[in-house]
Amino acid sequence: MTRILLLLFTILLVSVLLLSMIHVFYDCDSEPPEGFFFGVSYGLHAVHEAKLLIDRVKGYTNLFIVNNWDISTNETALNEICDYAADSGLSFIVFFDFISLSGHGYPWHAEWVTAAKDRWSDKFLGIYIYEETGGKQIDTGLFDEFHMANERARMYENVTTYSEAAEVYVTELPKSLSFNFLQTNNIPRFVSDYALYWFDYLAGYDTVFTELGFGHSTPQHIGLCRGAATAQNKDWGTIIVWKSRNPEDETMGIYKTGPEMLQDMLTSYEAGANYVVIFDFPRFPEGNPYGILTDEHFDAMQQFWQHICAHPEDHGKTGGQVAFVLPKDYGWGMRSPDDKIWGLWSADELSP
Repeated sequence: MTRILLLLFTILLVSVLLLSMIHVFYDCDSEPPEGFFFGVSYGLHAVHEAKLLIDRVKGYTNLFIVNNWDISTNETALNEICDYAADSGLSFIVFFDFISLSGHGYPWHAEWVTAAKDRWSDKFLGIYIYEETGGKQIDTGLFDEFHMANERARMYENVTTYSEAAEVYVTELPKSLSFNFLQTNNIPRFVSDYALYWFDYLAGYDTVFTELGFGHSTPQHIGLCRGAATAQNKDWGTIIVWKSRNPEDETMGIYKTGPEMLQDMLTSYEAGANYVVIFDFPRFPEGNPYGILTDEHFDAMQQFWQHICAHPEDHGKTGGQVAFVLPKDYGWGMRSPDDKIWGLWSADELSP
């Protein structure tokens, strides 16, 4: 009797192990839908930690964003990380706060950007240029409050209507040297934002990542970004950021739990996002080599990867049923009834 029980137990154990192996091989052999990218936005500055993160996620992502200005101004470090990402099978995007074109600062920038496609082929997806241009416009009245702020402020001195503000935004942003350089060389342009997605696309961005977090409505911001992209035949994505900010320290706050992150990823995927990105900055707790990401976040990412490989039919299954159309050039933040319009005017009679 004991031998029979032992035999049955052995058969059961072998069956379970075989099923587990089949499941693992299925996950590894499967691919996400064509043209769908999922990965991490790396915000720290150490090359060895970038490689460590790539090693951790390369089995269940296909995208890596180099999102640190210290790296983008260090040619050796940037090349090393991009080489490592590409060799690991990941496509990548690189953030530039600006592209040095005048021969000062970083004279290698222009050649690096134009040669990237030849060097890394289709693994190089494009440049993440500037950041939160629409959100900055709403909150500060300038789409870029750092570079040439005084000159940009003068652009709005004589603006008296919403249409005039829209004209400044969609014509002056692409006139900036860095943006114009990318357009002239036909290099795809990415940005993350939390407002004015429609006008980001009009200004010349190819892909906008709407930021999911900070207490904003996920369905609303997905709808705003997806609607703008769909109407203008552009790509769109989501970037999962902090759940809330600490008002005393903008770099810290409450980050999302693994289950919360997983829900955002699934919602984005089912809404048809072309990109789903996990924001990773700064470092918390101290000593965490993966920035702010912990085991529960990596577990959520693996679950998501397994889901999209097993269910490609879910991509885009939540289609839009209604289009909410704002008045022409109505650059309103839409985060609350009293949100600003173009960062220049208070809410008007239409806002509530």
